[in-house]
Amino acid sequence: MSQKSNKEKFKSKIGGQALIEGIMMLGPLKGAMACRLPDGTIDLEVWDENNGKQAPWYKKTPFIRGCFNFVSSLIKGYKYTMKSAEKQMTEEEKAEEDAKKAAKSGTSASSDDEKLSSSAFDIIMIIGSVLGVGIAVGLFFFLPKFLVGLIPVAADTGILRSMLEGIVKIALFVLYMWAVSLMKDIKRQYMYHGAEHKTIACHEAELPLTVENIRMQSRFHKRCGTSFIFIVLLIGIFVMCFVPKGLLWWQRSLISIAALPLVVSISYECIRIAGSHDNLFTKLLSAPGLAMQRITTREPDDSMIEVAIAAMTPCIPEDKEEDKW
Repeated sequence: MSQKSNKEKFKSKIGGQALIEGIMMLGPLKGAMACRLPDGTIDLEVWDENNGKQAPWYKKTPFIRGCFNFVSSLIKGYKYTMKSAEKQMTEEEKAEEDAKKAAKSGTSASSDDEKLSSSAFDIIMIIGSVLGVGIAVGLFFFLPKFLVGLIPVAADTGILRSMLEGIVKIALFVLYMWAVSLMKDIKRQYMYHGAEHKTIACHEAELPLTVENIRMQSRFHKRCGTSFIFIVLLIGIFVMCFVPKGLLWWQRSLISIAALPLVVSISYECIRIAGSHDNLFTKLLSAPGLAMQRITTREPDDSMIEVAIAAMTPCIPEDKEEDKW
């Protein structure tokens, strides 16, 4: 079946994220995570967003909400990605873990060992997260500025240097996303990403959430996290044009990191505008992110669409007005 464009009748607040063999959806009042378990069944968890209350003021105020919502999304994304990974353990693996815990619970010494083991695991996870952030900072903040700093002519023109740094940063980002897409597990996650987009598109077209209706939707969506990252990269180039020339590459890197909250805040407002309006400016703003989604989304199979439906359904509020973007 040929790919069709989104025919949205309204724009929904519901957003999502692909997990490991699953999808998380976040609505204005409810959040849900659906995962395909090793036995083929779908496991569903549903929770209240903001304890069922409206979002606090700092998550709604323009040019303030961007940073808070971005950090909140990162925390939730990491949390539920880890939970989805745990759900992929087979019954044999779970039984083995339970047996180990039972064997350790026999004596107080074993209990202490269990606590130490749990603490060690937490420490390893923290170290892994810190290393991941460190690699990301090095790859997308320090490396582009170091490489461009090797070009003598770039040091004399602040605007040219900022543009070259941005081009290198975008090239590294595209190359990285393409490289990881070659991994089998990441490819499946990108398929779930496509299922998430197509399900939201079906909801916005006000069609029943069925596999047949969702399958015909586009997997590309303007309000995607991929598009947001591209807008962050573009706004970052603009902001760095105001940095005085003559600074060393590491000084520019520190300024770039310090300016990140400002860049994220502006980018958040830009993607909200892009998601709310259809004109030449918003089309140009969304174009790089939509093009990137050819890498970060894949056509899902029907079983993935079923998972997306399970995650989406609890997040749709009864009052449609609460769901409008």
